[in-house]
Amino acid sequence: MSNRREFISKAATICLAGITAGKLTSLHADGHLVSESDPNAKALGYVADASNAKGDKFKAGSNCSNCALFQGGSGDVGNCPLFGGKKVAAAGWCTAWAPK
Repeated sequence: MSNRREFISKAATICLAGITAGKLTSLHADGHLVSESDPNAKALGYVADASNAKGDKFKAGSNCSNCALFQGGSGDVGNCPLFGGKKVAAAGWCTAWAPK
């Protein structure tokens, strides 16, 4: 670094970047429930209740909670990497469903 002013400026920028990244991570982790009207959800045929699923790809008994992509415990909702941090209903379903 050529001088103290430049060092302090860069150090402040790095600190602010770290704080911002931490906030974005917590927002991502606390994502909202995906809506059936979300463009990505529509493209994947997502429904919050698998009993409302339509089409040839739906197999009886399949839902988000028994999908290989579902990242959740035994609760009503969990994360799905296909929906960018938004949570999905455990009872939901989409065309990307794959057995665990």
